[in-house]
Amino acid sequence: MTTNVQEPALLPASAIPDGCVDWNGEHARAWAGAVVPWWVPVRPRRWAVELAVWCAVLAAFGLLAATDLPPELIALLPLQVVWWLWRPEAVRLSAAVLVVVVAVRGSGLSWPVLVCAALLVLASVTATELRARARGRQRRSALAATDGVTAVPPDPDGPMRRGGLFLKSGAVLAVPGVVLLAGSGLWHSADDRRLALAEGLFTLGLALTLLLSGTLGRRRAIALRTAPAPVLRVLVGKDDHEDAVIYATDDTEALRPLFTVATRAARDDEGEDEGEGDDKDDEAVRGELEELLDAAAAAGPAPLREAVLYGTPYDGAEILLLTAPEKPDEPPVAQWSTGPVRPMPEGTVRRRLAREERAAVRKALDEELAATVRAGITVVPVRRWRAGPVDWLATFLVVQWAAWVLWVVADPGPWDGTVLFLGGLAGATLVPRKLRWRITADRTGIWLNGLRRPRHVPWADLRSARREAIELQLRMRDGDHWDVSAPRWPWLQRKRQLTHPYDALAAELSAMIADPALRPTGESDEKDRGRPLWPFAAVLGIAWIALLVTRWLS
Repeated sequence: MTTNVQEPALLPASAIPDGCVDWNGEHARAWAGAVVPWWVPVRPRRWAVELAVWCAVLAAFGLLAATDLPPELIALLPLQVVWWLWRPEAVRLSAAVLVVVVAVRGSGLSWPVLVCAALLVLASVTATELRARARGRQRRSALAATDGVTAVPPDPDGPMRRGGLFLKSGAVLAVPGVVLLAGSGLWHSADDRRLALAEGLFTLGLALTLLLSGTLGRRRAIALRTAPAPVLRVLVGKDDHEDAVIYATDDTEALRPLFTVATRAARDDEGEDEGEGDDKDDEAVRGELEELLDAAAAAGPAPLREAVLYGTPYDGAEILLLTAPEKPDEPPVAQWSTGPVRPMPEGTVRRRLAREERAAVRKALDEELAATVRAGITVVPVRRWRAGPVDWLATFLVVQWAAWVLWVVADPGPWDGTVLFLGGLAGATLVPRKLRWRITADRTGIWLNGLRRPRHVPWADLRSARREAIELQLRMRDGDHWDVSAPRWPWLQRKRQLTHPYDALAAELSAMIADPALRPTGESDEKDRGRPLWPFAAVLGIAWIALLVTRWLS
């Protein structure tokens, strides 16, 4: 059960349109009941979409190396999964194209390929149709709850930002896709031409996905601005990602979230849009934003606020929220959606409540660990931390993955060879950092060893030290950060009552950041701060190049 039981902050009566009704529990339950089966993805997080894209890239390379499929299928099959997760609007067209490609090129395909393609088309089309019908039910339910009341959204002439990043990114990504397609006929080898065609089609498919996302978001946002929109009174909270969470007006204990949506204040950077903020330091702004997020996370769940919802909420919709201010003497805040509405099915709600309970347990354990560490800290002249067994394990896994890739790509072409070469050089800079990282604390601040030389961070500039998932993160006040990652197994730690090294390190540094009396009293010398890592990286880079050359010439 959530701990957010504070009285919601109320909107002033003048900010509520005439006739605007409450979205109460009865109507909200009817809206939430219009759900799709559990296997239909309606709430893919950003990391899930990014993972799907990377898996699609690996799948495309695997199909290129292990099969003789035509390049159209090598590009379309992995992209179909990405569209299924991210852009269901494209699935109807892409499934039809995939069927045509299989029909035209299917004479030379093996039956496993045909079966996999048929199952993928069937699953993606079925999921898309189920999701489309659920959207229609949600739209009708929300419109019925409004009693036909509409109002003009506040600030309809504000700057339009929705979809801009996707449109720019899609246009940039389309350039190499077009170049690969246009230049595919210049290769002499048939394998190289097939590779260039597949990579060009895949890259262009990702570019079109971004362009479609930006276009749909912008069109829906414009439609919301250009005419009176349906309105509903709701309650609004915030989740861990600072997205708005919508509740029914009588759900004051925040027990049943209906949907989440990413939002942004309508006029939060008006000066910059008008040319008044050109000198603003982006890193400083990012650092200030992270400080606010840290403060919000430390304070726990934000209190609910009353709001007027403009627009018709359904899966993928654009909305506007006019929310009660955080302080009584401030005006209401207009927030345009910067992402689509994402409904919360019952299973997601149950998992969310379970996460909140686990988070409460983790917070209590972290506070207990912090108190134990604070009580056990002995003030010394210089304190050091360095890589340990968990970092060695992480390095071993990275090396194993690189060996597997090298083994799979037995006869790399120009493109595969370039990727292997650059990826190996990047790994050569990553491995020394994982194996030899060192943090040294003295009275002036902390020292972080690096490839070229140690980096000094004064205590006044070190904002926080914490473990996020598998990463140890140190955040600075200029918006910069330092991180290193290693595996962790929470269930094993709980069972064996073990403390992960990153948790202990973060607790010690956090205590020193909060209490200057616990910081070291001396000054470190060059030997304490660790040697530069570039010689180790250079040796690994040369070894990788020699390994590639030996394998290619053998």
